[in-house]
Amino acid sequence: MAEAATIETPVIEGVFLKELVKQWRAQDAHGAWDKKSDFDLLRPYLVDKATRRQMPIIGDPDPETLWRMELFYNAVGLAIEQATGIMVSPMMKMHHEGFGKVMLTAGRLIVGLKHLRDVHRFGFDDLAALAAEGEKLTAAGIEMIEKYPEVARI
Repeated sequence: MAEAATIETPVIEGVFLKELVKQWRAQDAHGAWDKKSDFDLLRPYLVDKATRRQMPIIGDPDPETLWRMELFYNAVGLAIEQATGIMVSPMMKMHHEGFGKVMLTAGRLIVGLKHLRDVHRFGFDDLAALAAEGEKLTAAGIEMIEKYPEVARI
């Protein structure tokens, strides 16, 4: 009897990706995603270049894309908070055509600011790129809090 081919599910590692998975699991009030793997929850963030090329240059982001982006920046804020012990709040202002900005604040300190465009194309080539962007934003926020801790604690 031939063995069935198995597709290996990537292991989710790193503070940021684990925090992002926690964000997704926290949204599941009724247990609908209990049987989904962590990778399956993160799969909507993976948009390869070919798929991205097929998307129109100008487009309105759908609510699910905005929600995924909100969870992404919430995870960045919580990863910073976990490392520093200082509460970080994300604020997102988005135009209906898919551009805007996200600001992460701690006290009176802006620990992260990202201008967004082409939000309808929000995604990453692979899991490593998703993790790298999240870790980069997290590290920048931690660095800012370490540089100005008195402003972050106000």
